[in-house]
Amino acid sequence: MPKQIAQNELDVIVNIVARFPDGVSLGKIMECLSIPISRRNVQHRLVFLVKNGLLHAEGRARARLYKLPSEGKKDAQISFEAYKAHAISLSPEAEDIQKQVSQPIQARTPVGYNIKFLDEYRPNVTNYLSESIRQRLFEMGKTDGEQPAGTYARKILGRLLIDLSWNSSRLEGNTYSLLETERLFALSQMADGKDLREARMILNHKDAIEFLIDTASDIGINRPIILNLHALLSNDLMVDLEACGRLRSIAVGIGKSVYQPLAMPQRIQEFFQQVVDTAHAIKNPFEQAFFLMVHLPYLQPFEDVNKRVSRLAANIPLIQNNLCPLSFVDVPQQTYVNGLLGIYELNRIELLRDVFVWAYERSCLRYSITRKELGDPDPFRMRYRNAITETVARIVRDCMDKKAAIAFIREYARLSIPPEDQAHFVEAVERDIMSLHEGNIARHRIRHVEYEIWHKTWH
Repeated sequence: MPKQIAQNELDVIVNIVARFPDGVSLGKIMECLSIPISRRNVQHRLVFLVKNGLLHAEGRARARLYKLPSEGKKDAQISFEAYKAHAISLSPEAEDIQKQVSQPIQARTPVGYNIKFLDEYRPNVTNYLSESIRQRLFEMGKTDGEQPAGTYARKILGRLLIDLSWNSSRLEGNTYSLLETERLFALSQMADGKDLREARMILNHKDAIEFLIDTASDIGINRPIILNLHALLSNDLMVDLEACGRLRSIAVGIGKSVYQPLAMPQRIQEFFQQVVDTAHAIKNPFEQAFFLMVHLPYLQPFEDVNKRVSRLAANIPLIQNNLCPLSFVDVPQQTYVNGLLGIYELNRIELLRDVFVWAYERSCLRYSITRKELGDPDPFRMRYRNAITETVARIVRDCMDKKAAIAFIREYARLSIPPEDQAHFVEAVERDIMSLHEGNIARHRIRHVEYEIWHKTWH
């Protein structure tokens, strides 16, 4: 099982180092640890972080100090996205899957759909998530009081629409930024230079999420709901319009995988119903959610858009039970893909399970459901604190509208931020802009009169 509390071990160490701009020793890091990590393991993690450019080391032996790399450093060996991938604390089983599916495709054995993988699952007897994981997720995701289905999701609807639409689309390779997504929703304005399909993908997510929340008291895990979810998510994106909301009758392949899904329409119909019936019979909402994330993509019941359907379908039991939704915030794309490859090619769930658990914890932190401490400051924001503040203040003082702000943030990142950190910097600035209000403008050194003038232009 993953050694996961509120933050993974790499995250904890980097956050501690971020508190000491002049450098911190190994001994001091050990004193500041909020989770148990042996001295030897801390040393190994420091070596990894230094090697990959996420920390800088000075001095030798006991005099050795660790710092965050200086702002603007160009020679970091891995991107922040790669750092997030390492940030998920993986079990040994998950690490083994990662290793196997990362081999060249020529070295992996071609496989087809394994009927036993589904047949051997017994609702409420078989459990992909252990009892301790299910209980931990419940404690993180529960809301106050017993209220009608969908009550909590409606309370955070504005943030959820943007977060889940953007993150699920991002996992498909969509290049819209957060602010462009917000602008698309608010003003129905597509981003300049983007493929129309990207805008359609995001808008389809919005329609599908609203459908799930608007019908929260009536929805369930059943055939009509999953088919309609596909119809909404695939709207205007399928070559064959009749394929929207219909199970496929043609063969499909999986890019960069040796897995070949079922091709016989009758068998696809049969196993789709079995997946739906099995999921419906599962009592625990987290087990239900994860089961759908495993078996819908594995079956590939539709010509396309299967992963998107599984991610939104996973939210059905969470919405029904007024639990924190799963918005896939910060989920590294390649680690998620590798988790699915583990399902496709090995019928092993451990890597996708670790991603699921980590992603749900991040979602709970995002929506402030958890009563735990939120942990140490984000080392990325610590490193770029001045640049983020300067960018946000400039947007306000120059009274930029959303279109101008998007262009300015990207240009600033291109000129001032190392390439491997530009995408995350853009996201950080856009989140600050979207959450700006008169009660927090001081942190960006913005005067109230400046904010008032800009606010009228912005909205």
